[in-house]
Amino acid sequence: MSAHERFHYNTLEELKKRAEELGVTIPFAADTKILGTTVSFGNVTLPNRLGTAPMEGADALPNGAPSEFTRRRYIREAEGGAGIIWFEAITIVPEALSGSTQLFLNEETLEDFKHLTAEIKEAGIRTHGVAPYLVMQANHSGRYSNPGNKPAPLIAFRHPELEQFRAADDSCIVSDDYLKGLEEKFGDAALLARKAGFDAVDIKSCHGYLLAELTGAHTRPGLYGGSYENRTRMMKNAARAAKVHETPDFKITARLGIYDGYPWPYGFGVSEGSGLTPDFTEPIRLVKELHEEIGMEFIDLTMGNPYVTTHVTRPYDRGKYPPDEHPLEGIARMAQGIRAVKEAVPDMVIFGSAPTYLRQYCDLYTAGAVEQGYMDGMLFGRMSFADPAFADEIVKGGRIDPSHVCLTCGMCGDLIRAHKPTGCVVQDKETFMPFYKEFMEIKKTQPKNFRG
Repeated sequence: MSAHERFHYNTLEELKKRAEELGVTIPFAADTKILGTTVSFGNVTLPNRLGTAPMEGADALPNGAPSEFTRRRYIREAEGGAGIIWFEAITIVPEALSGSTQLFLNEETLEDFKHLTAEIKEAGIRTHGVAPYLVMQANHSGRYSNPGNKPAPLIAFRHPELEQFRAADDSCIVSDDYLKGLEEKFGDAALLARKAGFDAVDIKSCHGYLLAELTGAHTRPGLYGGSYENRTRMMKNAARAAKVHETPDFKITARLGIYDGYPWPYGFGVSEGSGLTPDFTEPIRLVKELHEEIGMEFIDLTMGNPYVTTHVTRPYDRGKYPPDEHPLEGIARMAQGIRAVKEAVPDMVIFGSAPTYLRQYCDLYTAGAVEQGYMDGMLFGRMSFADPAFADEIVKGGRIDPSHVCLTCGMCGDLIRAHKPTGCVVQDKETFMPFYKEFMEIKKTQPKNFRG
């Protein structure tokens, strides 16, 4: 691994040269034309290969319904031309809320979500003649459950590294009975998502939340830990429960973490004796089973834990800590891991993640990854906060506007953790700088609350 380095590249050739010096392979294309082509799964055809990744806005109303900030964010994304909008994490049970500002789809808020999805689709049709494809991310926060902004972790097993960030003890370990009941809750969430006007539901298993933690629960006894079959039981059974509500116009999918970034026996995507070196054997097996046994037609792949291994899931310029690696090494790990899965499951439509660190070259990277068979399309997270029109710029203009790009400064992450309405403090300063100033004032008096 090489030392962390901030983005300083003035040309694509400089960027390619640095990757070569580091000994990493990152695909780049000469142009972005392929990103404006369609991609299909089942009876669905997306107008382009660009999407927005789940980015929590921390702007729900007290009952979990979308607020005007929520509406503004997603309307701007629809007007920006992304073919697929992958919604932020929406809790499926009250005890698993990540905070008092997280969205919560339930019978009480169903009509609010119906209005929101209708408005988003209308915005896409009005500006582009086609509605964006809307995926609802159904989530259980697990270790990061924080209802009422009071930590109340619900964990799969004791994890010494993660407990340095958030304390937990044996009383926090969820029982097999709890997990069995939770499987059906994902089915209930799928039905609500369909009623709310979403086009698909994501059974979220990534970034250290409960389902993802279970995939790495080597030390947990019982039906949901130990063997591969047990560690993936929750994920697959939740997907089966959701599958009951699938129709030709409503699909099930997943956002799956294929490498956590911490060593065996505490993470997924590593094997005994491999240290921090990824081993994609089990992630490939799981994706194959989701596709061949359960009938999942498309999926998004990611890595890392934004609370503990932030640089793995989203390489950055500035963050909570200086990583032990160069950001281009993180980009390459993500690309090569997704490529390994795509090559093993070629008939499944696979979206990639985490292109944003590459700034004005993220579009050529995405095009190269698609051209070279690493993936079928890309979801943009932080970039969608900074530049919700990134897809239009790429598809209609050929390149992303370099004056609009995300600088991976981490300020949006500060707002999320502070439970403030969240967006780009740099590119949308008028809207979000006041909230960032509030965050800074709170941080002065409560520094321990902002470790993550």
